[in-house]
Amino acid sequence: MKEGHSRSEEQYFARVDADLMKEYRSTREMERSKLERASHFMKCPGCGGNMKEVAHHGVTVEQCVDCNGVWLDAGDLEQLEHENTLTRFFGALFGRHP
Repeated sequence: MKEGHSRSEEQYFARVDADLMKEYRSTREMERSKLERASHFMKCPGCGGNMKEVAHHGVTVEQCVDCNGVWLDAGDLEQLEHENTLTRFFGALFGRHP
């Protein structure tokens, strides 16, 4: 032990350093997570292409500009089923009118 230092001081600073490192790692992980989420925003889950918002029968969906895949948000399908417009919705979305 160094002269003038007590064991409790060393333990204190070791604990402070460990807490600071834990906080730094947590902050870095949150930033990494935010960047990763941002890189996937409005990207097609099927092909990775860009998605655009399209309104059909009062429901806004995201449609891929590359593969034409469609993404429904929570509650969209139920809203379409409730209004009994599911067949017309998908027919209009893909250019087929019943």
